[in-house]
Amino acid sequence: MSNKNIKNFKGIFRNIKKSWRFVKKEKKRLFICLFFSLLLCGMSVLAPVFSAKMLLNITDGLFVELLYVALIVMILEILRHISHYSYNMIFGKYLLNITLSLQSEIAKETLKLEVSELDKKSSGVFIDRLNVDTRDIANIFTRLGDAIIDVLTNIGVLLAILVVNKIMFLYFLITLIVLFILQNMKMKKAFEIEKERRKISEKNTGLVGELVRGIRDIKALNATDSFLEATEEKLEYALNKNYEMQKVNFSYSLGINFISSIFNFIFIVLGIILINDMSLTISSFLVIYLYKDRVHGLLRYITYVIELMKQFNLSCDRVFDIIDNDKFKKEEFGSFKKKKINGELEFKNVYFSYDGEKDVLKDISFKVNHHETVSFVGRSGSGKSTILSLLSGLYKLEDERGVILVDDKDIRDYDKDSIRNNIAVVTQNPYIFNMSIRDNLKLVDPNLSEKKMKEVCEIACLNDFINTLPDKYDTLVGEGGLTLSGGQRQRLAIARALLKNTDVILLDEATSALDNETQGEIKKAINNMKGSYTIIIVAHRLSTVIDSDRIILVDKGKIVGEGSHKELMKNNSLYQNLYEKEDI
Repeated sequence: MSNKNIKNFKGIFRNIKKSWRFVKKEKKRLFICLFFSLLLCGMSVLAPVFSAKMLLNITDGLFVELLYVALIVMILEILRHISHYSYNMIFGKYLLNITLSLQSEIAKETLKLEVSELDKKSSGVFIDRLNVDTRDIANIFTRLGDAIIDVLTNIGVLLAILVVNKIMFLYFLITLIVLFILQNMKMKKAFEIEKERRKISEKNTGLVGELVRGIRDIKALNATDSFLEATEEKLEYALNKNYEMQKVNFSYSLGINFISSIFNFIFIVLGIILINDMSLTISSFLVIYLYKDRVHGLLRYITYVIELMKQFNLSCDRVFDIIDNDKFKKEEFGSFKKKKINGELEFKNVYFSYDGEKDVLKDISFKVNHHETVSFVGRSGSGKSTILSLLSGLYKLEDERGVILVDDKDIRDYDKDSIRNNIAVVTQNPYIFNMSIRDNLKLVDPNLSEKKMKEVCEIACLNDFINTLPDKYDTLVGEGGLTLSGGQRQRLAIARALLKNTDVILLDEATSALDNETQGEIKKAINNMKGSYTIIIVAHRLSTVIDSDRIILVDKGKIVGEGSHKELMKNNSLYQNLYEKEDI
C-alpha cells in the first residue's frame, strides 16, 4: 500500500471518529436503517432465484407450482415495499437530526471565529459548508453501511456462481478487474475537478448573497448591467467546471458501457458453449443470467464506497476546519470572571495593526472614568472605530505594544462573558433581523417584560414612533430593518444595547449620514443615558458630541488633542478647522 493510500486511510478513520460524536446520539435509528438495508439486500438476492423458477415453470407448463412461486414472490414484494417505506421514514428522521446537530455546531463555531477571519473570507465559505457539507457527513454512515451490505451481498452472489460453474466465475472476475481499472481512472480525474468545483461554489454562494443584500445599491447606482456581467462570468466559470466533470463522467461511462456490451456478448457465447458442452444446465445458466447485473453491481458498489469515502473526507476536512482545526483562527479570551465591571477604561501606549505591517493606532493613551461620556472625533481613517473594536473584544492586541485596562485589569485576562456581557456596542450600521421589533429586542433578553421593553425604547426615543405602527411592537421590520429609516434602526440598536444592562456603552458613528432632525433624536437618546453609563462615542459629526464630558481628537492613529468642546475650539486648530467645515 502506497504512502498516499495509507495517509488517505488514516484521514478517513480520523474523520469517521470525529463525526461519530454527532452520529452516536442517533445510533439506534442508524442500526435500524442498516437492518432494513440488509433485509432489502436479502430480498434482492432471492428475487432472481424465484424469477428463474417462474420462467422454468412456465416453460414446463407447471402452473400449480407457478402459482406457489408467484405467491411467495408477491409476499416478498409486499415485505420489500414495507421495508423500503420504513427505511425511508427512519432515515429521514435520522438525517434531519444529524444534519441539525452538525449545522448547529458549525454555526456555534463560526460565531467563535475572529472578526479578522470573517473580514478575509467570503460568506459563501461558511454557507456552503453549513448547508452542503454537513448533509454529506450526516449521510455517510447510512450510505456507507448500505453500500458495504450491497458489496458483501454481491460478493455472496459471485461466490454462488463459483459453486455453480468455475469458468463463469473466472469470466466475471476478469470483467470486474477490467471495469474496476476504468472506474478508478474516472474517479481520480473526477475527484480533482470536484475539489476545485467546491471552492468555486463557495465563492458563488457568497456572490449570490451579495447580489440579494446589495440589490438596492445596485439599482440605485444603475450598475445592473456591469454587476450582471461580472456575476455571469463567475457563474459561467462554475458551470464550466460542472460540465468538465460531466464530460469526464460521460467519456469514461461511454468507454465502460462499450466494454460492458462486449462482455455481455461474450457471456452469451460462453453460456452457449458451456451448455452445449454439458458443463452448465439451462436452469443454472438462467439463474446466472439473472444474477449477472448483481455481479456488475458489485463493481458499482465498490467504486461507490471509494467515491463516498473521498467525498466524506473532503466534506469533513471542510467542516472540521471550522469546528476544531487551526485553519480558521478562533477568538481567545482569558479566564478571569467578573459579573459586573465598574466601567473604568484605559489605553496605555497602545499600538495596533490589522495586517501586522501598517499601524492603525500609534502610542494611544487615555483614560475614561466611571459613568463619564467621552467622544472620539477626527477625519475618516484616523483610527477612531478601531479603538471601539479593541474595547469590545472584536479585535485584540497581538503583541506587547501597550495594554488596554478594564477596571485596572488587562482586557486580555477577562473571559468572553465578562467582556461581552458588560460592554454594549451600537455600530454604525447595526444589523436589524427580519423579525418583529419585539423579537429583535428579545434576542438580547428572551424573558423581556413589556414594562422593560417600553422603558428602554423610551430612553432610546423610539417608543412614540412604535406606537404609530399598526402592530406596534409586533411589527415586522424586514431583512436588515428594511422598513425602518436609518435613525429608527440606530435607536432600535440603542434600545437593544440598553437591554444588556451594562455599565459601558460604545456608540460607533451613531449619527453618521442622518438628517439634522433624526440626529437630534439620537442626541436626545444619548443625553438620556448620560450619567448612568460609561459612554464612549465615535463621531464623524462634531456637532453631535459637543456636550460630552471630554472630546479626544485622533489623527493618523495618534491623539492630537483632548478637552471639552470649548477648550478644543480655543486651543486646537485641527479641531477648529473640522468643526467650521461641518454643515451644522
